[in-house]
Amino acid sequence: MPKVLPASSSGGGHRARGRRVSTTLAEINVIPLVDVMLVLLIIFMIAAPMLQRGVDVKLPVTRRSNTIEGNRIYVTVPLSYRTERKVYVGDDQINSAALTERIRSLIATRTDKQVFLRGDGGVQYSELMEVFSQLKDAGVTDVGLVTVPPKR
Repeated sequence: MPKVLPASSSGGGHRARGRRVSTTLAEINVIPLVDVMLVLLIIFMIAAPMLQRGVDVKLPVTRRSNTIEGNRIYVTVPLSYRTERKVYVGDDQINSAALTERIRSLIATRTDKQVFLRGDGGVQYSELMEVFSQLKDAGVTDVGLVTVPPKR
């Protein structure tokens, strides 16, 4: 709000210019700041789940499947395995040539030498068996194949 100050009358014959108007900038308007922060919060809340993606794998569907619990080792063979020769151990993408060493180091201290193999439905059986044989060469005693139960 502008303040109105009375004109000072100096008796020296100067003509009074009228009333002076001065503004103070002592207040900060926080409403636009809050609006911008809320918009940014909404944008980040929407964008955050989109950034957390895993490997897209269409698992085969079976009639019977059991749930897997506990801290397990998962090896995922994506559809791009045919061209790139890369698999995922957990969330880490590695070259299939290094798979044997990686699995060997992971199961060295474990009592259960079990690995779960997830293969995309479009991966050929021969490609899945290549990975399967690499797991056996690494010392894995049990290889579980992960499937999806049918929708009812």
